[in-house]
Amino acid sequence: MEILRVENLSRTYGRGEARVEALKQASFSMQRGEFGAVVGVSGSGKSTLLNCIGGLDKADAGNVFINGQDVFAMDENERTIFRRQNIGFIFQSFHLIPELNVEQNIIFPLLLDYRKPDQNRVDEILQVLGLENRRKHLPGQLSGGQQQRVAIGRALITRPALVLADEPTGNLDSQSSQDVMDLLCRAARHYQQTVLMITHNMDLTAAADRVFRVSDGRLKELGGASE
Repeated sequence: MEILRVENLSRTYGRGEARVEALKQASFSMQRGEFGAVVGVSGSGKSTLLNCIGGLDKADAGNVFINGQDVFAMDENERTIFRRQNIGFIFQSFHLIPELNVEQNIIFPLLLDYRKPDQNRVDEILQVLGLENRRKHLPGQLSGGQQQRVAIGRALITRPALVLADEPTGNLDSQSSQDVMDLLCRAARHYQQTVLMITHNMDLTAAADRVFRVSDGRLKELGGASE
């Protein structure tokens, strides 16, 4: 089942001598449960690609379809609601709410939509994340790796069709980075969610089903990590 389709996506910033073509007609699609990794040097257009797919930035040309829905055909309010219900975001910075504990941070997206959390689902995610004994801890009482796990739980709690991860291991040590990668793989394999991750570290693409490279705004598929 196709979850994501990107068609001829282009994005340009600035004018005249300051004009930068951040994306040049990027096209690809991903199926349910696929884990894709996007690599490239800093400034190559990776984050622009992710932000356009997630509707955080508006492309100059092209289309993005998630679960068959045209993201750019929506108005801003519709896009905000769609994003909250269908896309899970994981950023390099954890963006946790410091006054809320672990469990409260994880269920926060549900509360924004006035949805009652499924306690069994919450407990399962806490167990998978290894945070059962930290559920009442505040973010300031956690390590960086634990905070990123909370951010992953928050991204998964709504059962989104698509998870977008922008350098999710950028602020973590090697062991915590591997833990995060294991959790993203589990999201794809166990929960059958489509995951697209940006990284500058080729070593972290080993578990990906497909690897893409962005260079000077152009997207090229490198194939599967095992190829």
